[in-house]
Amino acid sequence: MLLSGDRQRQTAQLSEIVDGYSQFYDFRPEQLQLVEVLRTLRMLNYSAWLAKRWNDPTFPRNFPWFNTPSYWGQHILDLREQFSVLQEEPLRLR
Repeated sequence: MLLSGDRQRQTAQLSEIVDGYSQFYDFRPEQLQLVEVLRTLRMLNYSAWLAKRWNDPTFPRNFPWFNTPSYWGQHILDLREQFSVLQEEPLRLR
């Protein structure tokens, strides 16, 4: 969730994050292959979390954009884009 932009920008952001992380704990570079997989899982889990709670009256009031055709259309598009990212090589540290 902390990485955004194109691949070059994400690599720069990742470098900063790993530098900070490494001050507290050793970072294993082989874990980088999990970044996009976990991002995909988060996307799916968030929608599932909202869907499971949709019958709670608080949820439609606080998430009015959820469960609309435009939300699901965008969600499908986001998942297709994410699928393309999953086909690429994982990010690497510089």
